[in-house]
Order: sequence, then C-alpha cells, then structure tokens
Amino acid sequence: MSAPAVEIPQLVTGMRMTPEEFLATWEQLPDLKHAELIDGVVYLSSPVSLDHSEPQNAYAVLFGIYCLHTPDCQSGFEATWSMVGSIPQPDVFLRRRPAHGGQSKNGPKYYEGAPELAVEICVTSTSHDFGPKLALYRRAGVREYVTVETLTRKIRWRALEGGIYIDLEPDSDGVFRSREFPGLWFDSGAFWADDMRGMVATLEKGLASRPA
Repeated sequence: MSAPAVEIPQLVTGMRMTPEEFLATWEQLPDLKHAELIDGVVYLSSPVSLDHSEPQNAYAVLFGIYCLHTPDCQSGFEATWSMVGSIPQPDVFLRRRPAHGGQSKNGPKYYEGAPELAVEICVTSTSHDFGPKLALYRRAGVREYVTVETLTRKIRWRALEGGIYIDLEPDSDGVFRSREFPGLWFDSGAFWADDMRGMVATLEKGLASRPA
C-alpha cells in the first residue's frame, strides 16, 4: 500500500491569512525566499532583476558604511519583520539598536516593531509599495521611508511628521540628507550614474559634518 500523499502548503498572492498561519506555512516552504503579509493579504515577489538588485546593493553598502561609523545603528536587507500584525520584508533597513534607544527589538526569530528607516526598490511593485506597504509603514512608525522607482529614475525620501509622510527634497547639489540619522547623506546624481565612489565620498562628507 502506497503512503498517503502529503499535502504541500501553498502561499498565493491575494490569499488572506493571519500572521501565525502565514509564518507557519512559509516555514514549510524552504525554497520560497520572498513573501510578505500586509494587513492580512499575502504578496509574493517576482524574481529579483538587475534593476532591483543593483540599487538595493548600493543602499546596503552605504548603510553598512554608515553603521561602521555609528555603532549604535544596524542595517540589513530582505529581513523579515513582525510589524503591527503584518510580516513585511523591507528591501533595505536602517535602525537604531534596541540598547541605544531604537524603536524595534529582536524577537526569537524575526525583528519586531519597525526600523527607523526602510527602503523599497520599485520595479514592478509600485502599487504595492505606494499603497498597502506605505500605509503599514506609516502606521507602524517607520520614520523615514525611501522608494526608488527604477523605471522613472525617481527617488522619494519621506519623513514621518504628525502621523503622515512628507517628501524630503534633495538640496541643490542633489543630495538627500536624512533627518533621522545625522550625517546620512545620499547623492542621487551619483546613484543614477552608478558612481559608487561618488556616493561613498558624499556619505563621508556627511559623516565628517557631524559634531565630534
């Protein structure tokens, strides 16, 4: 007698689940790397393209350098967060460590709460990143939310103010200057020119501008 067939769990975009159901199902799917639950709805991502990977790496490198000079901060990418009843995966994040006044904490397996800054690379996910995810990040208290629209070559750097996001504009030199993280300067011109050295040089100027 053959063994009974084992039912393989499924995650499908648009499914409605609780956070507990979502995580329990996802943990049975080791080959599935990118999935999110936003306000009870499952979202699965397309395969990561060059247009997504390269900008994501640029932010990850810069945030890593910033953290080297700012030990009370921590950065990461594609990590899973338990956030006010949702399970998002920010493309890149920057947070203050819990022991240094950060608003998030380390759970048993995932981060809990919200990072101070989150970045999303928008290639095919603009409606998702500007809709449900923006609403979630605002509600959870992500203090700065950056979206990078690769097709239109547009960066929006939002700051949470009075419970709503306002757009921070770059200065006349094309540099975004974070309100939340002193010295975190982001050179948009160098970014679109794929000039990593220029981006690092601008960040180093920002770091040098901080009070001793």
